[in-house]
Amino acid sequence: MEARGTPRLRGALAVMAAVALLFTLSVALAPERAAAAARLVSQGKPATASSTEALFTAPSAVDGDTSTRWSSAFTDDEWIRVDLGASTSIGQVVLNWEAAYAKGYRLEVSDNGTDWRTIHSTTTGPGGVETLTVSGTGRYVRMHGTERATPWGYSLHEFQIYTTTGGTAPGDDVLLSYGKTGSASTSQHDGTCWECSPEKAFDRDPASRWATSPEGGWTDPGWIAVDLGARAEIDRVVLQWDPAYARAYRIEVSDNGTDWTVIHETTTGTGFKETLNVSGTGRHVRLYATQRSGEYGYSLWEFQVWGTGGAPVPAPPLPADPTYDRLVFSDEFNGPAGTAPDPAKWVPETGTGPNNELEYYTNNKNAAQDGNGSLVLEARREETPGSACPPDPLSGSTTCQYTSARLNTYGKFQFTYGRVEARIKVSGTQGLWPAFWMLGADYFDQGRPWPYTGEIDIMEHVGKEPNTTYSTLHAPAYNGAAGYGAPYSLPGGANFADDFHTFAVDWNSEGMTFRVDGNVTHTVDREELESTRGPWVFDHDFFLILNNAVGGDWPGPPDATTRFPQKMSIDYVKVWQ
Repeated sequence: MEARGTPRLRGALAVMAAVALLFTLSVALAPERAAAAARLVSQGKPATASSTEALFTAPSAVDGDTSTRWSSAFTDDEWIRVDLGASTSIGQVVLNWEAAYAKGYRLEVSDNGTDWRTIHSTTTGPGGVETLTVSGTGRYVRMHGTERATPWGYSLHEFQIYTTTGGTAPGDDVLLSYGKTGSASTSQHDGTCWECSPEKAFDRDPASRWATSPEGGWTDPGWIAVDLGARAEIDRVVLQWDPAYARAYRIEVSDNGTDWTVIHETTTGTGFKETLNVSGTGRHVRLYATQRSGEYGYSLWEFQVWGTGGAPVPAPPLPADPTYDRLVFSDEFNGPAGTAPDPAKWVPETGTGPNNELEYYTNNKNAAQDGNGSLVLEARREETPGSACPPDPLSGSTTCQYTSARLNTYGKFQFTYGRVEARIKVSGTQGLWPAFWMLGADYFDQGRPWPYTGEIDIMEHVGKEPNTTYSTLHAPAYNGAAGYGAPYSLPGGANFADDFHTFAVDWNSEGMTFRVDGNVTHTVDREELESTRGPWVFDHDFFLILNNAVGGDWPGPPDATTRFPQKMSIDYVKVWQ
């Protein structure tokens, strides 16, 4: 269920939660692979030009930043060239023009920067972004303008040169930074960010992070670097930012960790997830941030370096995506009336609930099969002597005045990816909060606290909204009332508590699709989530939970209109992979 607070641990596991950030998982934050087969070789390389206008210099056309540009003098015969450092086979050139573009121009290559060979020419250049397939070999590549399309000169946001041979194309590279030694300008270690040290950015765990220290105040600049263990060719860097991101930063490479070469630079960093196509060689890679986006420092969930060479440590393999045709868990609750849930599948959680709830969860006293093919979780108004709950507005008592049931499959069944489905008739009236949901198994495996575990709410219902259910994701960067989800309301104002309904989610490495009675109610695209809300933390084992809560921060407490007992009936629960 949507945790408007930390779910309650049982017994000694509660102690573990206090230090849970000492533990990390090797779960994946896999960057989106570039579709192109070409490899960018011009970015960050030396660039010169026949002329420049004001501050719009040639290096600005090869810095990977589309907010900067090179501009020439206002004449026809002008050029810009890039020194690739070695003879290179050229297969593609991308010209990203500003409004001042070339109607006529040549693309040329040279071995010495003096003698030029034409590999493309046109007198009808359209401007905008031109992606040109070419064929030629040389150390130097030049765009030589011959006819302007406007009264101004020539102006390029980006002059990108790609090779299709002699290297690894995007999509075939490997993660070089996993498990490697990190260093940083400073690191945070306090109650707000426990053990937020550099190596947390290189552990492929999207729920742990590095952050700069607040001691003495958050200041510019700040940096984090990784030692790849050997010289490598870098073609991609993936940054998954915490809200404390860099507006301005450089990506730099070095052979010795002292002398640095810039391969990417921007003053318009966007935060969230940034996937940067770069080109550089070195053993060390550094993010050097010069302008914070807000009042805090810098913080990264992940700093991934991709390419070839180095001394990569193989990361744990990712789970295979499901085909949804193999039934791996099923309970249809066909036991005799009064029998407890199958102990081979379900574990009762006992004690008081989280989120300022008012119930006391019993050891299957409130959970039983009904003899008609359903499991019933019954919420009752009955006192539990010796217990302590938030004050009950109806009685004023701080002894728990309600009992109910909460079951999970931890230790019996946990899994990564699949189609999860249940047919449920929810409880109703004010103050009831039935839910069908999943929590990361590291909650118990590692003692890791919510929301670092991740939470997948397939169905939540609150009695004060009788015709609506909710499906929501929770993670460190989006949780509680700010969780990533959507409601679904029955047509005609019908009450969910009046009949059974089917609730399901399809979950794989690319996202999730939630459904109610076969209707798609919420779609989660992983790339969009990472680019707009924060890390995806759902590439590891989760377990199932059913519960019928009373009271809590979201539904509010029972009132004079609430009727007890209230039954949450489950026809079946099934999982396919």
